[in-house]
Amino acid sequence: MIEHNVNRCGIARGRVVWLLVIGLLGVPSLGWAQNRAEAAKELSKAFSDAAKTAMPAVVSIKVEKTISQPVTGLGGSSGFNDPFGQFPDDFLHRFFGDRLPQQRSPRKFRQEGQGSGFIISEDGYILTNNHVVGDVDKITVVLKDERTFTAKLIGTDPESEVALIKIEGDNFPVLPMGDSSKIEIGDWVIAVGNPFGLSETVTVGVISAVGRNNMHIAAYEDFIQTDAAINPGNSGGPLINLDGQVIGINTAIVSESGGYMGIGFAIPINMARTIQEQLKKNGKVSRGYMGLLAQDVDADVAEGLGLKEAAGVVVATVEKGSPAAKAGVKVQDVILAINDKKIKSYDAFRNEVALLAPGSRARLDIIRDGKSVELTVKLGERPPVAAARKEQPAEEPEQVLGLEVQDLTQELATRFHYKLGEGVIVSAVAPGSPAAGKGIQPGDLILSVNRQQVASVDDFTTAVKQAGKHGKVLLLVKRGDLAMFVTVSLEE
Repeated sequence: MIEHNVNRCGIARGRVVWLLVIGLLGVPSLGWAQNRAEAAKELSKAFSDAAKTAMPAVVSIKVEKTISQPVTGLGGSSGFNDPFGQFPDDFLHRFFGDRLPQQRSPRKFRQEGQGSGFIISEDGYILTNNHVVGDVDKITVVLKDERTFTAKLIGTDPESEVALIKIEGDNFPVLPMGDSSKIEIGDWVIAVGNPFGLSETVTVGVISAVGRNNMHIAAYEDFIQTDAAINPGNSGGPLINLDGQVIGINTAIVSESGGYMGIGFAIPINMARTIQEQLKKNGKVSRGYMGLLAQDVDADVAEGLGLKEAAGVVVATVEKGSPAAKAGVKVQDVILAINDKKIKSYDAFRNEVALLAPGSRARLDIIRDGKSVELTVKLGERPPVAAARKEQPAEEPEQVLGLEVQDLTQELATRFHYKLGEGVIVSAVAPGSPAAGKGIQPGDLILSVNRQQVASVDDFTTAVKQAGKHGKVLLLVKRGDLAMFVTVSLEE
């Protein structure tokens, strides 16, 4: 009985303690909750105000294109639904002879598509994506107030996915421009557009990453990544900040289903504005051209080049007669900055060069043989075909050797389009070796070993033996017209 009373006393004391805790924390907790609610309301209002600012200038774009499909005498098309399409003509004639159905005149079909865009000037200029309006017969623009216009295509740039169109009129609502160079990971953003034909759709997210490249979406890439939902029909619409300013053009998504999966990409508005100005003025884009290929300097390459840190890009190829060659840029030069802007990657370097006007000058900060060198390159104009294929060395091989070489004969030089005496050719790669798995192939040309040019097998062997004590070798490997540095670990 006494024990029972003690327990009850303990319980009673516990209740008193909890009442005291609640009494002490109750009022502050209520205030904290109220503060959170007020903060949430403020954020919600910021989203609402930004969307209201943007929506009048966001447009729906509808496009039409007429395509032709030949049809057979039996009524089947020669396209996807043609039951004979998988067989060559000689096979069909062998079995059907003169009874083979004959093609009639092509049948014309009208394809329709849709996307988004946004007005950037009161006289009706509109930014959107190249893949929305780039190859169509008719462009129709519908404003928020349901006014409808037939738009004129001013110009497109497939290499960046930017396009500029125009509608006739004045006093159109304009979306204010932001500064994409000031955005940060974690910033709130809003995507506005017409996904799946649902006009005036707003989705919210954050900036997940900046400077995304090598996505194989365009030749020149510097994408903003966001988790704001972007779906088909959003293409060409604006990505805006909480001030209602556009910071990007929604362009692409990563998806296995075709719908939203949390990863979307937008073209930075600073990049788009530079391109838009050229499209408005010339109807096309001219890009700066330097005439070199380079690769990122990672820790292994930095060690092989004797650098103190991994920074910048190392030049692997300089085209003969190019602006870079005329300025004195050399293979193995490490470019740290262009016009005082530090280089973070080769893709970033390509973008910087491309955004400069042909004929302008680019100042390069270079490390050459451990010394600082400054060179000024007068840029040429990049050929469109070269830009579209996005010249860049292939993926870096792993640090392995596992290969055999032989002297470059005249026959081999002619066959592989090399110059006699410029290196030794790979004749074999050990089956199952890391080199084979990574892609080093017979026919590749090794130009140098640890920055020493090799013109014979003896040169190559001597250079590799000298490097053996370091456990690694820096090779300059050429395949066709491309060359790159490869750090290779020697097999034991």
